Amino acid sequence: MKKDYRLKKNEEFSRIINKRKHISNASFTLYYDNKLKDISRIGISVSKRLGNAVMRNKIKRQVRMMCLNLIDFDNCKFDYVIIVKKAYLDKNYKDNILYLEKLIKKDII
Repeated sequence: MKKDYRLKKNEEFSRIINKRKHISNASFTLYYDNKLKDISRIGISVSKRLGNAVMRNKIKRQVRMMCLNLIDFDNCKFDYVIIVKKAYLDKNYKDNILYLEKLIKKDII
């Protein structure tokens, strides 16, 4: 995923989370707000409870690839913050893709 598509600063994460518009399921919590730039951007948050740094970075890489395949960044109208929950580790990659896809589709409609 291109760096232009990522939220980087703590203020950007806080702006979206403080709006308190969110939906969630077993593996993810998805916060969203109207985008401020021409393209949608995504921030991914993984808690230290999910594992060491190597495991957290692996999870973030996987979620980035899921988002790259699921979201059309030019036409989407929201910025997202995705918080990964502990149940993510209990499911396989394909199930997690379906969970994230359901959240994003639910949010767009």
